[in-house]
Amino acid sequence: MHQLLVIALGGSLGAISRFWVANSIYGVFGREFPHGTLFINVSGSFLMGFLTELLLQRFPIAVEYRAAILVGFLGAYTTFSSFALETYFLIDQGAYFKALANAFLSVVLCVGAVWIGLVWARTFFDGSQISLTTHEQAYVTLVMGWACVFALAIGISLVATLTGWPSNVQRVAHVTLLGLTTVIATLWMTFKLTSMDSELGELFTLFSLNGLFAGSAIWTATQLGNWICKQYLSP
Repeated sequence: MHQLLVIALGGSLGAISRFWVANSIYGVFGREFPHGTLFINVSGSFLMGFLTELLLQRFPIAVEYRAAILVGFLGAYTTFSSFALETYFLIDQGAYFKALANAFLSVVLCVGAVWIGLVWARTFFDGSQISLTTHEQAYVTLVMGWACVFALAIGISLVATLTGWPSNVQRVAHVTLLGLTTVIATLWMTFKLTSMDSELGELFTLFSLNGLFAGSAIWTATQLGNWICKQYLSP
């Protein structure tokens, strides 16, 4: 009974936190895209990875308190049902690319956030330096590359809006960035992260996934750049 009570308390705090954080984000970015739910799930995934390592491996505490945090608070803070519903609404409205971007980014960013949380907890509370294998270094480089692409897409959006680029020039810039990113990411993963004797079908799948992720990232960055211009840079 005591464990159920602390889980219920943690769940109530998690639900209230999700309501407050999500609505604050929607108040800034609007509701054309489910930014609030995406942020909630990514931040919750990071906390799940970080606190799981912390509470189970580094500083074990009583089972009921672990359950209150991991099951109660984070279980109520994150929301798969809202993600599924908002994705369906985007499809129902004909916003297929937004729906695809939301689904793809949610999966990739949430899994990445859990991994980062686990690594940070293991590193910071172990008192050791981060030591990465060659394979892990390749992954880190890939993530940094994607971050640079995201930043570059934001920059293109800002410059295009402030200098009045014609729409066709903006399309060319975005398509060029999309093509280069897809090709470079595919080549990097082929040489660094997969075996060179991969089948043609596997390489095509890798190319397609990179193209899908690049399109989602560039579209999201462009929307963010447009929002920054409207909020802070418009006369």
